[in-house]
Amino acid sequence: MSSRPIKSVLIVGGGTAGWLTAAILASKHKSEGESGLKITLIEASDIPIIGVGEGTWPGMKATLRNAGIDENEFLRECQASFKQASKFVGWKDGSADDFYYHPFELPEGFYQGNLAQYWVDAGKTDTFSSIACAQEAVCEKHLSPKLITTPQYGGALNYGYHLDAGKFSGFLRQHCTQKMGVNLVLDKVLNVRFRENGDIEAVTTENNGDIDADLFVDCTGFRSLLLGQHLGVEFKDKSAEMPINSALAVQVPYQENEPIQSATISTAQEAGWVWDIGLYNRRGVGHVYSSNHVSDEEAARQLQKYLGVTEVEFSDLTPRKIDINPGYREKFWHKNCVAIGLSAGFLEPLEASAMMVIEASAALLADHMPANRSAMDFIADRFNKRFGFRWQRIIDFLKLHYVMSNRDGMFWKDSADPATISERLKADLELWKAQVPNKAEFDSVDEAFPTASYQYVLYGMGYKTAPRGVGVSPDEERFALSAFSNVERNISLMSTKLKTNREILDIING
Repeated sequence: MSSRPIKSVLIVGGGTAGWLTAAILASKHKSEGESGLKITLIEASDIPIIGVGEGTWPGMKATLRNAGIDENEFLRECQASFKQASKFVGWKDGSADDFYYHPFELPEGFYQGNLAQYWVDAGKTDTFSSIACAQEAVCEKHLSPKLITTPQYGGALNYGYHLDAGKFSGFLRQHCTQKMGVNLVLDKVLNVRFRENGDIEAVTTENNGDIDADLFVDCTGFRSLLLGQHLGVEFKDKSAEMPINSALAVQVPYQENEPIQSATISTAQEAGWVWDIGLYNRRGVGHVYSSNHVSDEEAARQLQKYLGVTEVEFSDLTPRKIDINPGYREKFWHKNCVAIGLSAGFLEPLEASAMMVIEASAALLADHMPANRSAMDFIADRFNKRFGFRWQRIIDFLKLHYVMSNRDGMFWKDSADPATISERLKADLELWKAQVPNKAEFDSVDEAFPTASYQYVLYGMGYKTAPRGVGVSPDEERFALSAFSNVERNISLMSTKLKTNREILDIING
């Protein structure tokens, strides 16, 4: 068995995690012909899709392009729109003018110098995101990141997508089975059969009997059917650090001539926050909250108030309750089974980290597909170490949004409790009192978020870094003033040349 080559992969579970994994594996390892990796996906028709992971990071462009997907077809079929940033409203203190942006575009001249250092030393009063790149101004005007003539997956500004998660799964299913050679089995898994060494030998299905494979991928959602239930890998509860445990989601039709937002809008509430995502045909809106700090009924009232609708109108939107168990598995790859998606873990939908981890997990699996069973344990060990680090760094970044808040209420105070903050983040916050985050601090390839992301959130939340005693050198000043001038020029040019999201998407969908 140890020298047996890995020739077949069985993905158990569809949804976004299953079909994204299938697309990424098939892109790297052709699933047709004798030399390719045989990829099969089992999907049960009666398993509901969570369907609220509607925001992506810019990395999704490469994933879709590598899978041979036409971008305009994807935009049409998935009712998708362009996401250029996250906008945080009311997170600092809840005042009327309390908002900041976390753009996808890097600060101007990011690889030539540290613009944030000059911003601190010069005592600039403009928000860092507004002065460091053009994207905040573009988002405030609801502009598209590209022209209709721009090549597919290209743009004047960096972007990801807002998409309908249910339609996205169906779109990927059709593409993978019709164009990438992925075999689909519509069936329900009843049991799991093991080999003597503890590996999974096959899954037993309701209508197709036993289906075997060399490697199994668990994409069964919160159930974690293979890795959690049958292989017994423990779950690491992170609710003490990440107290949000509930969500209430609705789909909201657009009003006439309502703009399509260029950013995910995250608006702070009493015990959580509301997401507001603009797709082409509707908005996806939801309230994520801690049920230990606010009742379900009050959380629903706050969502209703945010939407500005009557109680009857709110009821007609059929709000859907989703329970969240924040945390992740002790291991993500055990024996010959890898968990990807909700079966591996979930924290909360802030910053669209769930979709990012799915892509990263599937890409690492594709890049390090074991040649045979004897190589698998070594690769699994490295996979587990890398994603253990990645999950903790995601927690650190998400906590960063909470620990600097001056909002009232027990939820916000509990979320900023030093006992819930990692030693790494505590050390970082102390360091950043003396100097701005720089690229040298984020030297691991497994960092979930880049240096620029920390700068945008840190200074968007009003964090105070002391100016350096040595002052600003002439070279630094020339670099910064040139960068600021470029940003102003880009804002002026893009405001003139770019059309709104709705105008561009109308053309694509027309």
